[in-house]
Amino acid sequence: MILCCGEALIDMVPFKTDAGEDAFRPCPGGSPYNSVIAIGRLGVPAAFIGRLSTDFFGELLVSRLKDNKVRTDLIARSHQTSTLAFVKLAPGEEPQYAFYTEGSADRSLAAQDLPAKLPTDARCILFGSISMTMEPIATTIESFVRKEGARTDNGALVISLDPNVRPVMIHDKVSYAKRLEGWMASATIVKISGADMDFVYPGSDREKVFAHILSLGPKLVVTTMGKDGALAVGRRADGSLFRATAPIVDVKVVDTIGAGDTFHAGFLSWLEIKGKMSRNAIAALTEAELAQALFFANKAASLVCSRRGAEPPTLAEVEALA
Repeated sequence: MILCCGEALIDMVPFKTDAGEDAFRPCPGGSPYNSVIAIGRLGVPAAFIGRLSTDFFGELLVSRLKDNKVRTDLIARSHQTSTLAFVKLAPGEEPQYAFYTEGSADRSLAAQDLPAKLPTDARCILFGSISMTMEPIATTIESFVRKEGARTDNGALVISLDPNVRPVMIHDKVSYAKRLEGWMASATIVKISGADMDFVYPGSDREKVFAHILSLGPKLVVTTMGKDGALAVGRRADGSLFRATAPIVDVKVVDTIGAGDTFHAGFLSWLEIKGKMSRNAIAALTEAELAQALFFANKAASLVCSRRGAEPPTLAEVEALA
């Protein structure tokens, strides 16, 4: 089972009415939320950890989780309002966001909201995105993953981080970057985009960034490179490095909402499906296996880009894509 924790919000996505007027359509979203939906659709056991509102937007978020076979019993509920994220879309550009989070339910996640005991079949925790720029949720998740990341017993979980940087939410770049490296040190896998690297390590060569992140402790660093596909570099138990790349699948792009979240979900789902979801197994992946995992994730992300909004594919759809 893969546990996804963090924000779950309503994306207000722009569209044109039949009369040609500008309007917004409410769509369930949030990076870890999108990822857990994608994992569920890929047929992998998944659960969401977070704090969601009892308002009608919160009910929409919970219903979508249930519809996609995601466990919801680890979610705390609150009368606080749901977070809203208004999206601006422009051809050929990354989506831009304006977040309305003050006093919202998901950002208010506290230690007492976390499950007292994790499911016995849990093997991975996914975290990151804007939840790590707001309090108290950032400190709550930070403590949670630091505790799990420090475990060295046979039941130690894989920790997977996607910073998914949203500069509009970061008011102190230096402090954020320092804190981010602490999260990387607790992680087994760091999935980081080119835009994330440019923000956190401006002007740095990609290979140097990868080497630096691996020196902090993760076993694997994964990045997406747009039309150039995906790249991953890992460190084995003996300290040697291994790497792989995978191409994208050419599709007609409708929008890119949820693409990175679906890629992350696809990569982790491949590990779980293939029985490779452990710290030792990840460090022992062959380069061919790593390339297969990247290609599987690329196919999932390509399919979500061919649809409007964060609508991840099923396992059958991914497997059918050449």
